[in-house]
Amino acid sequence: MASHRDTSSAANTDHFLVEHVHLDLHGDPGTRRLEGRVTLRTLCVKPAHELVLDVHPSLELRAVRHDPPGQSHDVHKRVSGDELSYEIRPFTGFGSALHIALREPPKAGQLLNITVEYAAGDGPGVCWLEPEQTAGKVKPFFYTQGQAVLNRSFFPCADTPTVKITYSATIKVPHGLVAIMSASQWHEPSADGEFRFTMDKPIPSYLVALAIGDLESAEIGPRSRVWAEPGVLPAAKSEFDGIVEQFLSTGEQLFGPYLWGRCDILIMPPSFPYGGMENPCLTFVTPCLLAGDRSLVDVLIHEISHSWFGNLVTNADWGEFWLNEGFTMYAQRRITTMLFGEAYMCLEAATGRALLRQHIDTTGEKHPLNKLRVKIESGVDPDDTYNETPYEKGFCFVSYLAHLVGDQKRFDDFLKAYVEKFKFQSIVAEDMLDFYLGYFPELKQQDVANKPGLEFEQWLNVPGWPPFLPDLSAGDELMKPANDLANLWISPKVDLEKVRQIDISLWKTYQIVYFLDRLLVKSPLPAGNVVLLEKTYPKVSQTKNAELRLRWSQIVVKNDLTASFAEVSHFLHSQGKQKYTLPIYRALWAGSETARKLALSTFQDSRKQLHIQVQNYVSKILV
Repeated sequence: MASHRDTSSAANTDHFLVEHVHLDLHGDPGTRRLEGRVTLRTLCVKPAHELVLDVHPSLELRAVRHDPPGQSHDVHKRVSGDELSYEIRPFTGFGSALHIALREPPKAGQLLNITVEYAAGDGPGVCWLEPEQTAGKVKPFFYTQGQAVLNRSFFPCADTPTVKITYSATIKVPHGLVAIMSASQWHEPSADGEFRFTMDKPIPSYLVALAIGDLESAEIGPRSRVWAEPGVLPAAKSEFDGIVEQFLSTGEQLFGPYLWGRCDILIMPPSFPYGGMENPCLTFVTPCLLAGDRSLVDVLIHEISHSWFGNLVTNADWGEFWLNEGFTMYAQRRITTMLFGEAYMCLEAATGRALLRQHIDTTGEKHPLNKLRVKIESGVDPDDTYNETPYEKGFCFVSYLAHLVGDQKRFDDFLKAYVEKFKFQSIVAEDMLDFYLGYFPELKQQDVANKPGLEFEQWLNVPGWPPFLPDLSAGDELMKPANDLANLWISPKVDLEKVRQIDISLWKTYQIVYFLDRLLVKSPLPAGNVVLLEKTYPKVSQTKNAELRLRWSQIVVKNDLTASFAEVSHFLHSQGKQKYTLPIYRALWAGSETARKLALSTFQDSRKQLHIQVQNYVSKILV
């Protein structure tokens, strides 16, 4: 896919392909500085006078040179190469272009070693956390977040999923801190705090990830361990012990071998704004998953599913993001079906469908972001196009492709073949669909790509609600009791005798989520119902499960239950996940005067605990 042009990247990948990156850095969260050098082994595809890389204004560039061929990564054996002139030019609001002038155009097939001396400070992809933003609140913490186009603030690179690289790194950190990376090999650290890593599988630059902090680890399976701050580690080990291997082995049955070696988990500090980030070999996850009863492990299934869909087979640009997320949602739900049954999978998928419906109702059926394939114009930050569509509409399209096949085993076999065909490559929708029709020639003969109303072209390029919805009726046995119970609580006069006949003590998390979602849609409820609800289900209103707390907090706010506002504020203080934080602030700001005051005071008190992007999003809400 070298010829594919990604509008989000300034790199001249039609002339030069970065093959390998070596990072030699000193990172100190205390001073909020990452200093050193990056060496990029670069293949000339077509002669040109300059190499163009993606950078960010937050990077301080100090020197660029062309190192001799075969240059050692050992800093003590390094021979200084020729200094090269360079220029940083404007590109977009989310990055700049580093133009490196070459002494003479290299020949096609020639390899260049280009080294850039630089320092990284405060950038969107390098996150420096003060001690109060961590669980332990004693030592600072640092991590990188590369997706989608943020690693250009971590190191100069071709910051596009079109290009895949291997990498190695030497990271030196202050005494008492530990460095870990999304690498396939972790070498024994030195006594003076030098950590070395190697990733021998090609990955897009956004998956190069580093974390530095007060970290310890515990084995949780034959090829996995969990990393966390010391005070969090026991709960993390209890939550995930044995379960990662279960997910991995099920994924291997369905999609083929797990090729990444280790599958470690890093429990991030509470301010981490995402549910998870699928960095290969080392998934970053929110501490909100530590519910104490393994009820939120579906997030981990999702991130592990990315080991095949996203990390192995990757969207060639961010307009094709649905290839990563639609296939991953389908894979997640196949694993869920295998482990927890079809009814539970359908229930979980129904909650996802509700989120998609909410999104499309809010934005409008014809909003261009409600296409599967999004046209990202030059200068548009891919992160600004993020929404539920690539996940849930993407899941519906993959489900439709399975529906056309009509045999689950045959479609599972196709997914294995798809991964094998395109592993370690970056593709567009046509690559996948051409392979699909070639794999099932009878469907190509039937011209399923042009079936009226369900044309593949319509799926990709027409906004709006999916033209096909997978059958979720197997979940009725779980959804019907939740619907029946919700209807009782929506009634002007609650029939407590009928309420008690529906026992929710054995309900799984997503049954309760489904129940609360029904109440949320109907809120505000008739007077007095929420107070009675709170007393009737203390395990719901006082839960530590973040998915339930999200819904309950919104119900409290929409029903102006001021006596419980303190719990809403406490939940906002306890975590910084974007998915939980923003809906609650929206509900507060749309609520009563008391709710609006609570929003302002809570944000003022907790602002420093939040990721800078989440701070900015909340600030836009509270205006």
